[in-house]
Amino acid sequence: MVKIIAITNQKGGVGKTTTSVNLSAALAMTKKQVLLIDIDPQGNATMGSGIDKNQLAVNLNDLLLEEANPVQVIKETTAGYDILPANGDLTIAEVSLLQMANREFRLKNILTSLKANYEFIIIDCPPTLNTLTVNALVAANSVIIPMQCEYYALEGLTALLETIRQITAAVNPNLEIEGLLRTMYDARNRLAVDVSEQLLQHFGEKVFRTVIPRNVRLAEAPSHGLSAIQYDQKSQGALAYLALAGEVIRRQKEKALA
Repeated sequence: MVKIIAITNQKGGVGKTTTSVNLSAALAMTKKQVLLIDIDPQGNATMGSGIDKNQLAVNLNDLLLEEANPVQVIKETTAGYDILPANGDLTIAEVSLLQMANREFRLKNILTSLKANYEFIIIDCPPTLNTLTVNALVAANSVIIPMQCEYYALEGLTALLETIRQITAAVNPNLEIEGLLRTMYDARNRLAVDVSEQLLQHFGEKVFRTVIPRNVRLAEAPSHGLSAIQYDQKSQGALAYLALAGEVIRRQKEKALA
């Protein structure tokens, strides 16, 4: 059964796209069939996957507005996963969906015809709570929340958890928190260590064991249109995302057996 994971945080710059691209690549490396959905108009996951967002004849915007079908939009990547790419056109869908009935179910309905082809579908969300993010949360089974271990991250987390609670209550009772992912982590930073300990105290097993370190290879890889796993598989960043993929797969197996 397919697992649909939304990667989201209303705070920008916490590693959502880095996580989306590298988790997709890591899962693909374990021979899983993976689809990455770029639902952010910035199109960073598209570019980071080696697809030029400026050269797209059709993209996710056309799919959401029913002006194209999935086969026309899906692209293959060199990392072994498929992607529904996006660019600035997606702002058209963001505005147009506001006028449509059942607008929050548009992405979920699209995935109905695609779910049989994949074991994991990863959705890279924009850093705002808008119609696109709501579509992602309605379509998803679970949420991974990347966050830096800093004071303001804890403040933003409270608002995000309330948003997830509201969507669970209103339109997607199956949505759950897959886990909190500590990103850009530097163990030499006392505040980072303190915030990490607070997360573990408050959320326990909901915090992934895997910690994503600050790593120059993770920062460099997108400029080459590659995942860190392709760019430097032995780097600390790549190894961390391979470990995260293993943890995600293990959690899925444990839930299936429960």
